[in-house]
Amino acid sequence: MIVDAEIRREMIDTVRRFVAREVIPVASALERADEYPAAIVAQMRDLGLFGITIPEEYGGLGLDLLTYIGVIEELSYGWMSLSGVINTHTIAALIIKEHGTEEQKQRLLPRMCTGEWRGGLSLSEPDAGSDTRNIACRAVRDGDEYVVNGTKAWVTNGERAHVLALAVRTDEGVSCLIVEKEPGPTSGGIEVSKNVGKLGYKGIETVEMSYADHRVPAANLIGDPGRGLGYILAALEVGRINIAARAVGVARAAFDAALAYAQDRHTMGKPIGEHQAIQMKLADMATKLEAARLLTRSAAERKQAGERADVEAGMAKLFASETAFELATEAMRIHGGVGYTTDLPVERYFRDAPLMIIGEGTNEIQRIVIARGLIARAQGR
Repeated sequence: MIVDAEIRREMIDTVRRFVAREVIPVASALERADEYPAAIVAQMRDLGLFGITIPEEYGGLGLDLLTYIGVIEELSYGWMSLSGVINTHTIAALIIKEHGTEEQKQRLLPRMCTGEWRGGLSLSEPDAGSDTRNIACRAVRDGDEYVVNGTKAWVTNGERAHVLALAVRTDEGVSCLIVEKEPGPTSGGIEVSKNVGKLGYKGIETVEMSYADHRVPAANLIGDPGRGLGYILAALEVGRINIAARAVGVARAAFDAALAYAQDRHTMGKPIGEHQAIQMKLADMATKLEAARLLTRSAAERKQAGERADVEAGMAKLFASETAFELATEAMRIHGGVGYTTDLPVERYFRDAPLMIIGEGTNEIQRIVIARGLIARAQGR
């Protein structure tokens, strides 16, 4: 779906105002307390953000990927953790929308649109992160059900999720099951066995989940058995574009903070922004920020057009995440000692930025994905 530019601008502006009014004033306090932002998430529900890319026929806003990345950038500008509440939810909904049966869509998507049901993705395992060939979580067919046993790691929203897109090994290969659960630490053979402490990305849970003889209706199989990994990896192109948009938001926040401080802070009788060394930093920061934004937009446009976007999503994620980390570091340097304190959000940008380098496939993996994709295209594959 192509969304009118005015509608896209209006939606992004609405979220920008929401972030300025409701998020920025409280983000640092919530982040330091590692507190789930329940009140903010409730307002995100009211804005329709949980159904932003879900078609209108299922109750969503039906907006395009360009609108989505604009919204993610604005949320991340205020507090990057908020974008995580939306990302895995959107990926789970996308997998259902693209590959689910009509019954699955009608049953799940309307409640996911409103945020009444939260979605999540459960792919990684303790011994299967970037190497998805090592997926060991097993689902055995037993009549009209699958019996699931195994452990999943790095599950964002895992405890609060109602719907999880779960990668499991079946007799046919890696399949995708939709797990419906009650929020909480335990639910019918599912246990949140560990809540991972993190350097940044606070206020949102990242958990390890254990499955012990958990039964899932066979009707919750997505698409064909043995093809689930392909469905998930295709959806992860959107996840990587999301990570790139998050990185642009954090990078922009760091740059804006540095630019403002460079005008306010005086040394040797003038603002530090009039010193050539600081000007060079600001010029490089602004240039890389714009490049990151354009790469992210290019990847979103390609994915939106229905074209394969593994290379473009990888490039956007790689460059934008490295840019976010560099700009967060430079912003701290420009601020000097005060940038290292918790009095300002600059240190939060510095702690949040590394997640984008690691999340949705490390940047080392992105380089391999990009190179293999380029070679395949050159060979006409």
